[in-house]
Amino acid sequence: MQENKKKAKYYLWPAATSAFIIAGIVFYYFFCTFSNSSEDKIVYIDTDDTPDSVYTKLKEVSNSCQLTGFRTLARHYGYEKRIRTGRYVIKPDMSTFTVFRHLKNGQQEPLMLTIPETRTIEQLAGKLSQKLMLDSLELAQALTSEDFCKKYGYDTASVTALFIPNTYEVYWDMTLEKFMQRMQKEHENFWTEDRKQKAKKIGLTPNEVTTLASIIDEETANTAEKPMIAGMYLNRLKTGMPLQADPTVKFALKDFALKRIYHNHLSVESPYNTYTHIGLPPGPIKVASIKGIDAVLNRKVHGYLYMCANSNFSGTHVFANNYQEHLHNAALYAKALNERGIK
Repeated sequence: MQENKKKAKYYLWPAATSAFIIAGIVFYYFFCTFSNSSEDKIVYIDTDDTPDSVYTKLKEVSNSCQLTGFRTLARHYGYEKRIRTGRYVIKPDMSTFTVFRHLKNGQQEPLMLTIPETRTIEQLAGKLSQKLMLDSLELAQALTSEDFCKKYGYDTASVTALFIPNTYEVYWDMTLEKFMQRMQKEHENFWTEDRKQKAKKIGLTPNEVTTLASIIDEETANTAEKPMIAGMYLNRLKTGMPLQADPTVKFALKDFALKRIYHNHLSVESPYNTYTHIGLPPGPIKVASIKGIDAVLNRKVHGYLYMCANSNFSGTHVFANNYQEHLHNAALYAKALNERGIK
């Protein structure tokens, strides 16, 4: 009996030691800190990724032994057969097992997406593709497709009005359809009953308000002046006078670097040329700002029909009731441009 106890102890210590070593190895590979940084790191997994490319991305942010542990888990749990896209945040205190569980289950972190106030669909698509998994070419082609835009109640000229430049919490790998649905929902949330009633009061639809706001945004960066400019353009619309807005000519020419609009520019044939076409253009000439939209809805009521950039280059405008007064203001501004050599 005593002999058996001695044998048991003889075998117990090696077994316990082996178990301890195995437990240590398991803990080290699977439950130690995965990241090689003291800061949060972000890993993007997209539709083109393979197991090898995922491991390459993880290699940049992980300790080598913990990456080995990740690969072991991946093989054992079949991760390599179903890679889930997403934007994954690797925190400094995350273990290998936690990182693996997040990637395997698609537990990604959302991001804050701000819709940019761009001038063209191509620019908008390019900016969004830098923040989302969406392909810029695919998005640009969709937003310039009549059939696609029609699904959301727009055409290719007016679809820019759908986008409200707020900041939204979204997932990086959202599909184009999900993205458009989200934008449609946010558009509906923005256009409250109060805003709709204000638009109705001035005789414009929400899309028309956005179109006018986009012109005002291009006319001035001075927020305080925007309601004044809105009032002037609404006066022109009411009297059937052409808007004669220089930013629409730049948009028609697709030359946004123009500092001066000359007479030869005004002959460009385009529905966006508000010198030759009465009324609003077919759609916004940029993603209109919220301040621009609210400036139209809360326009300043006055009798001005003309405006000209201030000759002191303060970024403001001078307004006039009649054409003669406007010509005087325009001459002062042209003189100031010439003196500064601005062509």
